[in-house]
Amino acid sequence: MKIRNTIATGLLVATASLAAAHGNETHGKPAGPVKLEQKSWGIAGDQKKVTRTIEIGMTDAMRFTPDRLEIRQGETVRFVHMNNGKVMHEFVLGTKPELDEHAALMKKFPGMEHDEPYMAHVAPGKRGEIVWTFNRVGEFDFACLLPGHYEAGMVGKIKVVSK
Repeated sequence: MKIRNTIATGLLVATASLAAAHGNETHGKPAGPVKLEQKSWGIAGDQKKVTRTIEIGMTDAMRFTPDRLEIRQGETVRFVHMNNGKVMHEFVLGTKPELDEHAALMKKFPGMEHDEPYMAHVAPGKRGEIVWTFNRVGEFDFACLLPGHYEAGMVGKIKVVSK
C-alpha cells in the first residue's frame, strides 16, 4: 500500500510539474509587458514597428486561410486571426518539433491554460492578434494545437526569406 501511495504521489507531482512548466496563465493577452524571448522563428514584435498585416481565417473544417506565407527577414507582422467557426481555435507559431511536443502536452492536459507572445487563442466568431518579428531565415510552422485540431490538419507554413 505504501509503494502504491508513493507512486501515486510521484505521478501527481510530475503531472503538476509538466503543467506548470508549460504555463498556468490564461489564453488571453497578458496585462503586463510582452515577454521578449528569442525563438528560432523570431521574437515578439513591437506594435509600432509593424510592416505588414496578414489576416488568417480559422474554420471548423480545421483549416487556416491562407496556410502558406512568405515573409522577408526583419519584417514585423501583425497577424489578425478571424475564427469563423463555432468552436475555439488557436494560432501557435513554432517549429514542427516544438509544435509536435506542445500538441502532445495539450492531449495529456486538455484544460491547460497558457499564453505566449507567439500564440493567440480565439473564441468562435472573435478575432485574435499577435505581432511577431521574423529576424531569422528559415521555414517555420503554425498550428492550432487544441486536441484533435492539429491531427486533423489545422497547420500552415511560413517561409522567411533573406532581405
